[in-house]
Amino acid sequence: MDRVVFHQEVIEALAADRPVVVLETAVLTHGLPRRSLDHLPGCFAEGRALHHLGESAWNQAEPVNLATSRAMSHAVRMGGAVPATIAVIDGALHVGITPEQLERLSGIEADKCSTRDLAATLQDGGCGGTTVAGTLSAASIANDILRARGLAELRLFATGGIGGVHRDWACHPDISADIRAISITPMLVVTAGAKIILDLPATREALDTSMIPVIGWRCDNFPRFTSRGSDEQPLERRLDDLERLSSLCRIHWNDLKREEGILLLNEIPMEDALDGDMVEEIVERACSTAQDEGIKGQALTPYLLTALAEATSGDSLDANIALLLENARLAAEASKALTV
Repeated sequence: MDRVVFHQEVIEALAADRPVVVLETAVLTHGLPRRSLDHLPGCFAEGRALHHLGESAWNQAEPVNLATSRAMSHAVRMGGAVPATIAVIDGALHVGITPEQLERLSGIEADKCSTRDLAATLQDGGCGGTTVAGTLSAASIANDILRARGLAELRLFATGGIGGVHRDWACHPDISADIRAISITPMLVVTAGAKIILDLPATREALDTSMIPVIGWRCDNFPRFTSRGSDEQPLERRLDDLERLSSLCRIHWNDLKREEGILLLNEIPMEDALDGDMVEEIVERACSTAQDEGIKGQALTPYLLTALAEATSGDSLDANIALLLENARLAAEASKALTV
């Protein structure tokens, strides 16, 4: 049995040098709730950039995890690119999946696959949603195969927020594999910054130590996932047009022969953002409760995000949906620039 399975649409797009955007699936299997919303997320309101996406792709009757994942794929298509959603299904690493496979993953108890977990899930013949690190590792494996076939490689990846250095790292050195994966995978990663539950200054230092270029897309401060950036965390680099972004990527990878990925920070729109100080207070309380209850490791992030959603009466969930879709939309635009 082939361990790596490419969707035919992805292969055809790469063979024709058409833009492709990689999407992860841990947000589907572990990141978003398996219940429907009783309202339309605010990012789809009339006059907003995602309004037409809400009309054409958002199914309010579906669970949030499935509806959001479908809408992300649709946002990529609306932007003129082909989505390549990565997941482990029945012991095979899939690069591009069918709507039926996406729906199946949304409802089963799948593994959460970071890089370290891929081999075990494949060996067990299981299914898994890939994290940022797991997705980048899978894309790297796929690129080896594509290169051998003389095809274009995967260069664009859209996600929500990356993992990084957790709070209280001096006592418990919990550092996400995402940073290591980005540092060894030459892809442009479109993200809304590091998850708000992390130690942002320490995460930025880890990115710098890993030699990962960090670029603000039309923003001057490091975004805080569901909150906008703070003046306390200014960025050194900002870009406002796709031509310059494409040029930077080519210089980094082609001229300088660097292997690090590039982090493109896409700040959540003002209309969808949560107040940063309020979120900080909620996360501090939730971290304390998690420590008392012994919640740690891979269980910590979902726990803290759930606590945030409950404390904000669902506003953080709406914000999460908005930033995921905005990142998918931007990645599609960027992918077209990189394939010119």
